[in-house]
Amino acid sequence: MKNKILEFLRTSKIKFSTKNDMVLFFSGKFTKTPKEVSIVVEQMIARGDIYEKKRGEFVVAGSDTIKGKIIATTKSYSFLSPVDKTRPDFFITEKNMNGAMDGDLVLAKILEENEVNQECQVISILQNENRTVVGTLTYFNGKDAFVVPDNKKLKKEIFVPQKLTMKAKNGYRVVVRVNKSNPKNLSGEVIEILGESDDIGSLELGIIRNHKLYENFPQKVLEDAQNIPQKLKMSDYTERVDLRKEKIFTIDGADAKDLDDAVSIKKDGGKYILGVYIADVGNYVKYGSGLDNEAYTRGTSVYFPNMVLPMLPKELSNGICSLNEKEDRLALSCEMVIDEKGDVKEHKIFESVICSCHRLTYDEVYDVILGKEEATQKLADIKDEILLMNELSHILEQRRKNAGALDLDLPESYIEVDENYNVKFLKKRERNEAHKIIENFMVICNETIAKHFSSLNLPFVYRVHEKPVVEKIRNVALFLQGLGVSVPEVKDVSPQFVQEMLKLTEDKPYNEVASKVLLRSLQKARYLDENLGHFGLALEHYCHFTSPIRRYPDLCIHRIIKENLHSKISKQRKEELFDFVMDASFRSSESEKNADEAERDVDDLFKAVYAREHIGEEFDGIISGIQNYGFYVELENTVEGLVKIDDLPQDSYLYMEKSLKLKGNAHVYSMGDKVRVKIVNSNVFDRKIDFILAN
Repeated sequence: MKNKILEFLRTSKIKFSTKNDMVLFFSGKFTKTPKEVSIVVEQMIARGDIYEKKRGEFVVAGSDTIKGKIIATTKSYSFLSPVDKTRPDFFITEKNMNGAMDGDLVLAKILEENEVNQECQVISILQNENRTVVGTLTYFNGKDAFVVPDNKKLKKEIFVPQKLTMKAKNGYRVVVRVNKSNPKNLSGEVIEILGESDDIGSLELGIIRNHKLYENFPQKVLEDAQNIPQKLKMSDYTERVDLRKEKIFTIDGADAKDLDDAVSIKKDGGKYILGVYIADVGNYVKYGSGLDNEAYTRGTSVYFPNMVLPMLPKELSNGICSLNEKEDRLALSCEMVIDEKGDVKEHKIFESVICSCHRLTYDEVYDVILGKEEATQKLADIKDEILLMNELSHILEQRRKNAGALDLDLPESYIEVDENYNVKFLKKRERNEAHKIIENFMVICNETIAKHFSSLNLPFVYRVHEKPVVEKIRNVALFLQGLGVSVPEVKDVSPQFVQEMLKLTEDKPYNEVASKVLLRSLQKARYLDENLGHFGLALEHYCHFTSPIRRYPDLCIHRIIKENLHSKISKQRKEELFDFVMDASFRSSESEKNADEAERDVDDLFKAVYAREHIGEEFDGIISGIQNYGFYVELENTVEGLVKIDDLPQDSYLYMEKSLKLKGNAHVYSMGDKVRVKIVNSNVFDRKIDFILAN
């Protein structure tokens, strides 16, 4: 029906008085109910396929329009970041925003597009990102109030009448539901009081709400989850491969509660038989259900130092879907026969029932690999399997290295916070051989699944990582040359070439910084309905199949896999799925980006809390970023702060952008330099930390 409506609107000059008139017209024309037509029309408007040019005049979005996300600035202009990542950002003046705000997904009319200028005008807001805004409430006449948004890119204060303040105290941080009927004079109502503006819990909740994230699920979604049995029924076992007697186990972090994946291994002659068993979430979360709609909206689970915001309610994420020890669970499985070079020679994908014999932690597995007596005795029944897994993991890792895969191995922060928001521990998160086992097994499984379904030409969600821009890699080469590294001429960029660049800094003190500089030059991995391969992993085929409890793309393709296992997917069904995977890919990419930013912002908050408790203390660090206003220093525990140029020894400093240096007549500061710094200030509101050089 969608294509027929589009064709009619392209070719016909008929105008409608209202959207309802258009729905009734197409209802009669295509012999469909008004409700059926209305759903399709609303989807087309929400996707930006059509828009209302004038009252009642709906037109098809053409080559003179572009869809994208608003990236506001603190100045009087914004940018549009196109959904099509091959196109540049477009400039938008304040008068051409038409009520759109930072983060909104919009359809825009192209005003100019050439090599010099790209400018557009918003014509339709497809997805309103700022229905709610976090800010500080201030009373101005003893009764009414206004809220100043935390997000400095939202430049307008929001008026709140006295009766809609929820009696929040003056200066408290609140969440406001915004009435956008008059974009020039925004008003709203307080819907949540977060607490005192300087309270760390209030600041953390403010960050979480700014990213449109919530701890609680809608009541109906919770009820649906609570109605799902926590034990398997007899009917669940039928038409599935029963693997409950096999040695299958999970390996996760000690604090993990959502166990997506389990593994098994055997050896037959020179070949390894690797089994990867993934929670069959699709069996419980049906397409179009309340649970599914909520999972689609959330897109991913989000992990903070003191809490987790799961994609699915705990009855699923920690309960019936989690592959808990000694519990029968439904799984979607991929068993692979792998040769001594790490190549998959055979594979099969099927539904199964498993029962994990052990819930292992990375540390326990690593202790077995190291041959520690206590761990080896405790896990005597699967010791041989663990050692065999480590053997295969090394083979798979070497295979990836041979192909040119990049292992940037950048450390993540591990932050432990107590109930009073004090930072108990802050350090680099450890990554050992046990972590690599699971990483390597999941990568080969994801590659196998993606390759299989790419060959079937079915709608699918792929995890893609496109080739970097040559000029950006040339800038990395210039930076390395500035460190005294001899880099070959950059002509064409391949994974192998970038891998060789990385090898040049191995065992050098600036290796980690070089990896960061290189990482910033690469494209951002994303989800797409087209298989473009994965540059970083040096793979032609890749997807995310292995974490459906916490990532929506995985759940999305699980349904397609299961549908394909049970029956041939019809031509009409293919068309429906193509539309869905396109939407799910874009939505999942946006959700992932939002979650990453939220996690980073909360980590930065607690790092600022930590630094505030250590003002005046000295630490060793490495210069991790250079700007014209100073340089950033990262401490061993991952805390990062700024040394301002005004606080450096007096000199005439020149900012050398390509070689990433601040160069004076007597002093030179370069990326990767070791320095000793003192913490002099920490602003928990802005999450900014200031250092000075200790000497």
